[in-house]
Amino acid sequence: MPALPSFADLDETHRQILQILADLERLPGLLTQPASGSEAAALAERACSFFGGAARQHHEAEETFVFPSLLEGAGAELRAHVQRLQQDHHWFEEDWLELEPHLQAVAQGWREEHLAFLRDALPEFTALQHEHIALEESVIYPEAKRRQAAASTPA
Repeated sequence: MPALPSFADLDETHRQILQILADLERLPGLLTQPASGSEAAALAERACSFFGGAARQHHEAEETFVFPSLLEGAGAELRAHVQRLQQDHHWFEEDWLELEPHLQAVAQGWREEHLAFLRDALPEFTALQHEHIALEESVIYPEAKRRQAAASTPA
């Protein structure tokens, strides 16, 4: 079970996710350039390592520590937002199970046979991640911080 994260740590993971997503957006173009093989392989390896490790731990921490406290006494709108984010986590995992073998293959040097799949799949994965982070940072984290501050303030 992940440790209780700080919001600074959660925000830092979001920053890292956005950086790796930006790198992944470049991957299909790199795969069409024979001279970019080592860069494509390194990028794919970083993405596999991050989304297989730190990103999963980040989502587990949100599921364990952030979302449950928000669902307590949540109004309909907040509940819907949290449930959508929980569903997103499920979709991330499903998407990752499809993406990872292709990225692992690119990391091993295989290119052309994975280009079509990645060209189609990466924009969807990237868009969902961006929408998810935007909702967390605009609604969920501010509400969680507000509740945390209220709980720590003596009555």
